[in-house]
Formats: sequence, structure tokens, C-alpha cells
Amino acid sequence: MDNEMVIRFKSVSQNEGFARVVVGAFAAQINPTLEELSDIKMAVSEAVTNSIIHGYGNAPGGVVEIRARLSGKDLYLEISDEGKGIADIAKAREPFYTSCPEMDRSGMGFTVMETFMDTMEVQSGLGQGTTVRMTKRVAAEQSLDAQC
Repeated sequence: MDNEMVIRFKSVSQNEGFARVVVGAFAAQINPTLEELSDIKMAVSEAVTNSIIHGYGNAPGGVVEIRARLSGKDLYLEISDEGKGIADIAKAREPFYTSCPEMDRSGMGFTVMETFMDTMEVQSGLGQGTTVRMTKRVAAEQSLDAQC
């Protein structure tokens, strides 16, 4: 199955749930397990939340874009914003690091994305925004005969 989609939405926290559902429905085309689907949705949630909170500082004037592509059993995701960017990507990827400690953030967003997806890379520049690219390979389908 080869397919692709692009969605753009305002940087408001209510759209995080929307993004999870849309990407989950799109990924369903390659028949992921419930665990794989949950992993994908969790990673999307973290990336979108990072864009809204850290990229745009919770200001509703920004735009988050998700590009998703299916190729065979692989899901490719690109989640980007045009927010303030990340000064030190290596530091931001450290577990428990947060640029917003006053907001009681856990600092586990990138760690969660890396844990639940097969690959994850971050590209960012100050004043230029951030792009997170992730991939997930869905396990091969089991035949019904193997389950009986």
C-alpha cells in the first residue's frame, strides 16, 4: 500500500487529539496491531505537543503540519512547525530536560518518540522552526490459519 497525506492546523492544544486520530486512521491502512497503533499515536501526540508548547509557546497563531506516507508496511511521518526552534538539539533530546520547567513538563517527549518509533530525527534552527521525522515498520500480518 502506497499512500500519502498532508494536514495543517493551528497551534492550539485541542488539535493534538485531532492529530492523533487522523494519523491513527491513516496508519490503519497498513493494519498495525493495537500496540503499534498506540505507539504511533503517542509519538504523534508528543511531537505535536512539542510544537504547540515549545515551538509556539502555546500561542494560537502558529501552524503545525503533518506529512505522512505509507510504503508497504512502513509509515513515514514528518511533523513540523515554524516556531522558535531548538538551540541545542542534543540537550533537548536528553531525558528529563525541559525548556519549560515552570509548566511542570516531564522532559520526556523526544525519549517517548524514540521509544515508540523505529527511527526519529530532529532538525531545527533558531527562528526557523523544528521538523521531527519518524518511521514505524508495522509487523508482518499473521494469517488466520496460524492463529487456529
